[in-house]
Amino acid sequence: MGKLKIAIPTEAYASLEDTVSEVFGKAKTFTIVDIENGQVRKVRVIDNPAASYDYGSGPVAAKTLADLRVDFVMATQLGPGASGLLRHHGIREISVKPGTRVTDAIRENFGRAESKE
Repeated sequence: MGKLKIAIPTEAYASLEDTVSEVFGKAKTFTIVDIENGQVRKVRVIDNPAASYDYGSGPVAAKTLADLRVDFVMATQLGPGASGLLRHHGIREISVKPGTRVTDAIRENFGRAESKE
């Protein structure tokens, strides 16, 4: 499978134990998970710079993730602006149910989610 970088909009700072946010652009945080050969190698949580925006938060969040060079975004729903910007940068989207734990979403879509840090 090689190396993959996955971004998940999340509700707090709980890393792999956090839950997927119901919103993308206004999510409080993004959990960034690096996977190599099917195993989690690195996990970090970043603040979403667009979380407090009244308008245009989706594209700003998408640009932030593009700048981080993520390969996939796992989210419950994406607006047309964010989705178009992600596609423009070659970032693939995976739909997940809101409230899913990050570790479960990773396991369901990428195999094992054990951390090997």
